[in-house]
Amino acid sequence: MIVRFKRSDESFQKNLQKALDNHFTSTGVSRKGNFKMYLKSFLLLTAYILPFVLILTLPIPVFVMWLGCVIMGFAYAGLGMSLMHDACHGSFSKYRIVNQVLAYSMNFLGGNRFNWVIQHNVKHHTFTNIHGADEDLENGNVIRLSPHAKWYKFHRFQHIYSWFLYTLGTLSWVTFKDFKQLIKLNDDPRYAKNLNREWVILIVSKILYYAYIIGIPALILNIPFWYLIIGFVTLHMVGGFVLSVTFQLAHVVEGVDHSESSESPENSWAEHQLRTTSNFARKNWFLTWYMGGLNFQVEHHLFPHICHIHYPDLSPIVAEQAGKMGIPYNDQPGFRNAVRSHYLTLKEYGRRPSMRVA
Repeated sequence: MIVRFKRSDESFQKNLQKALDNHFTSTGVSRKGNFKMYLKSFLLLTAYILPFVLILTLPIPVFVMWLGCVIMGFAYAGLGMSLMHDACHGSFSKYRIVNQVLAYSMNFLGGNRFNWVIQHNVKHHTFTNIHGADEDLENGNVIRLSPHAKWYKFHRFQHIYSWFLYTLGTLSWVTFKDFKQLIKLNDDPRYAKNLNREWVILIVSKILYYAYIIGIPALILNIPFWYLIIGFVTLHMVGGFVLSVTFQLAHVVEGVDHSESSESPENSWAEHQLRTTSNFARKNWFLTWYMGGLNFQVEHHLFPHICHIHYPDLSPIVAEQAGKMGIPYNDQPGFRNAVRSHYLTLKEYGRRPSMRVA
């Protein structure tokens, strides 16, 4: 299904691009990553790898091993939101080969770079919050993330059960979702010609992932196998919850727009991004650092090829240009505000459509 944005009024995007060009010219700062980005990536990689190495090499109690898996889970999410995310968008480094290599950190974490780029970079970033085109809104109808999605009776309780389902997000990636997505792409002529190569990469990387995350511990550690499964599931429940909630707080909250793929968008692409996206907790430096700037989701959607470390400086520029054009700049002042807004939105979308509050 083809979705076309209006091209008659792109003055906002042109003015915004000019303002950003002036910013980078006057500051002399590269749009890509710098030492701060490299240091962050090193710290997150250390936080992921070090607990794993200690679990394998030191005689520590099982409970401490489990805590190590919790730490790995938080580091897993941090790597996904920072290193992998920026690399897949080509914003980590000014060198294309560096971005391409680091993008495969997705495979190192058990996912698949090819599937991610298509679902996230292409479909989500282009057709944000358009039901039927934005695959980030799809979850097998278990959670109703769009007011245009089909409603089922069990959705009345989604504001309660969704939080648990968020913990299963990355477990689905590393088990069946990547295979399901690649099979689906067989019917898409844009990608079908590359699938033989991608099938090889997918299968080999999955084998290597399970070999190091479960196989090596099974050979080295003298503990019951089901302890290893608990650790593996813990890692992914923590990482999956953090990743899922972070992305939901940007697009499934109060004040953002949703539409259907059968409708023609009323605005240009840039204005559409502002109307369907929300920032949150912009003044929280730790969340900004840990979440890879994804709390500045508006700036990220407008300029995904700019490294996220620049988003706090770009935010006032975007807000000013949006204000001049009368375009809303959605922003939740704090993290708790965003969580509450997402909870209320889940509750609203969970109501029977004829009973929803206007």
